[in-house]
Amino acid sequence: MLRDSRGSTIARVTGVSDIQHGPLEERHRQLGANFAEFGGWLMPVSYAGTVSEHTATRTTVGLFDVSHLGKARVRGPGAADFVNSAFTNDLRRIGPGSAQYTLCCTESGGVVDDLIAYYISDDEIFLVPNAANNATVVDLLRRHAPAGVEVIDEHRAHAVFAVQGPRSADVLSGLGLPVDMDYMAFTDATLNGVEVRVCRTGYTGEHGYEVLPPWESALPVFDALVDAVQAAGGQLAGLGARDTLRTEMGYPLHGHELSPDISPLEARCGWAVGWKKERFWGRDALLAEKQAGPRRLLRGLRAVDRGVLRAGLSVYDGDTVVGTTTSGTFSPTLKVGIALALIDTEHGIPDGARVSVDVRGRRIGCEVVKPPFVEVKTR
Repeated sequence: MLRDSRGSTIARVTGVSDIQHGPLEERHRQLGANFAEFGGWLMPVSYAGTVSEHTATRTTVGLFDVSHLGKARVRGPGAADFVNSAFTNDLRRIGPGSAQYTLCCTESGGVVDDLIAYYISDDEIFLVPNAANNATVVDLLRRHAPAGVEVIDEHRAHAVFAVQGPRSADVLSGLGLPVDMDYMAFTDATLNGVEVRVCRTGYTGEHGYEVLPPWESALPVFDALVDAVQAAGGQLAGLGARDTLRTEMGYPLHGHELSPDISPLEARCGWAVGWKKERFWGRDALLAEKQAGPRRLLRGLRAVDRGVLRAGLSVYDGDTVVGTTTSGTFSPTLKVGIALALIDTEHGIPDGARVSVDVRGRRIGCEVVKPPFVEVKTR
């Protein structure tokens, strides 16, 4: 594992020959990026430092290149109905021009991936899975797709730039891009002669947007965004800040808070399950778990002692192990250690309770809290 200067975890993937590269790697090097391997891709971790980039996103605006994210298209008669029968959330709650957070589950109720579904039309859904799970999601959809519905892997067809922070709307409107839209709505526009998709989404908790240009036309769009963000007093931001920002919000990261061994209910993502739907992958298992109650739940931990919390550490109530941390970092906003942890429900530990986390043989006292750790205005 790699860690930035404040303890945020950056996953390292072995096998350099297998590492994927984004469309703008050379531009990021010119801009002073430090890199690490994440999800099979070489990613900018930071430019000016994680704390500075985190703070800029919370106070002004940050620009993230997250082109590593997966992309896929499901197209053909009844494409929306097919996707709705596969993933947990109910696409009937939205329509063309809106996006939705949803989950691809196993039949046993674990999570293959969490992703965003863009509703283009009844016959076309655009998907943004996590980078490492894109091929798996595409393969599952292809194996279950009815006749006439095709599933297209578009991982390298689109770049993704996230503009996040209180001044994100100023940045985009200054470039002539649309900003007056509801949360999770999207529209298509043009920037510097390049067609882009603009969506009111993000992974920081701040008001923000994601801009998707074609992969081969990413550079002029990115350069225009860099100039506009810097003019607004913001900064380029890397994977380190993306991790500290999402952890402060309590947002799950697949492989940490969600996995084939962690259900949506355990991760407190039951709100993204269409419980009244007749079909979706893992429905029976999740309904049974809902009735019985999950055996563990995702909780927030805020350190009351000095120390940085990390993933994979034992959580204690007295001398009893009651759970394990799934993510941990130093919060640049709160200036304390924070963590997300799966805590066994049988112990009945309430919010506000004191527990401890074993960090290399040293117990760090923590308060159990309900995320988010900080209050921001997403909408």
